Amino acid sequence: MILISNLDCDALARLLIAQTQYIEITEQIRATPLMEDVPVYDYAAQQTGFVQPYADSPMDNEQVGEEVYISMINKAEKYCWFMTPYLIITDEMTHALCLAAKRGVDVRIITPGIPDKKFIYNITRSFYHGLVKHGVRVYEWTPGFCHAKMSVADDCMATCGTINLDYRSLYHHFENGCFMADCQAVVDIKNDLIRTMGECRDVTDQYQTGRSAYLRLGQLFMRLFAGLL
Repeated sequence: MILISNLDCDALARLLIAQTQYIEITEQIRATPLMEDVPVYDYAAQQTGFVQPYADSPMDNEQVGEEVYISMINKAEKYCWFMTPYLIITDEMTHALCLAAKRGVDVRIITPGIPDKKFIYNITRSFYHGLVKHGVRVYEWTPGFCHAKMSVADDCMATCGTINLDYRSLYHHFENGCFMADCQAVVDIKNDLIRTMGECRDVTDQYQTGRSAYLRLGQLFMRLFAGLL
């Protein structure tokens, strides 16, 4: 014979009541149309195109920022322009830029004409020769230090965000950006880069020729630290 105390009876009663309420609420939810409480807005987009925000993290094995840039370079058919405060890039990025220039794409990179850090600036310039000898054009913005991180290709896609063309942004930092396609912002970014290039000096021819042995040695030494910069 099982004896049930008053305390057990009260607990059992509360449990049965709760179970009954749960069943009733569940049935009400199932009977309610899913979209009944969702407000409907009479909204139509003012323009076509897409804007896709994205983020990059050093905590995973995905180099999202670099992959977006390389994808744009690989898909470009007419032109692909970049603006970056630092140019310390991987072999994969270098290969993509040079290959695009070789197949006839107008590849241009805008960097500062006045540095914020001379050591980093010298490493940035050490990459010029390897790019321009394959057809990439390099411009330096003479009014000062440009800190924009933008790119545009073929009047149909562009990016803007925090991601520099350097190891720190592409591999070591938390970064974010926006990829834009077939919208007015793409044209605006292109026009801004055209205006900016009007204030730049074209240093492409200057870096076509070989550098002195002393300069090459110094730049090779500085590039030993490129992975940390």
